[in-house]
Amino acid sequence: MISDSIENGTPAPEADRPKSKRKSTKKAKPPKNAGTARRVAKPQTDRTNKKDEVIALMKRAKGATLAEIRKGTGWQAHAVRGFVSILASKGGEKIESSKSADGERTYKIK
Repeated sequence: MISDSIENGTPAPEADRPKSKRKSTKKAKPPKNAGTARRVAKPQTDRTNKKDEVIALMKRAKGATLAEIRKGTGWQAHAVRGFVSILASKGGEKIESSKSADGERTYKIK
């Protein structure tokens, strides 16, 4: 009968079509805070602030070079320069910038 309907170009009767099975129930969702009970508390460590580290480096008698600040923070050069700029303008710090003979930039807080 199905082959007849394909050849004739007419749709097959409803009785010949396979029925799709529907899921009768939805799965229950776990509560949103279920995962928090399994979390293990991390041990408390002394957290350091990169901003404070950079300021401490720059307050040294010789100041801090761009390379030293980059190494200590993991920042890129443009991020260090931007931080120093904002520290001078909004932070109220007086910053002295100098360039050595070999071309290395040094920042120092007065």
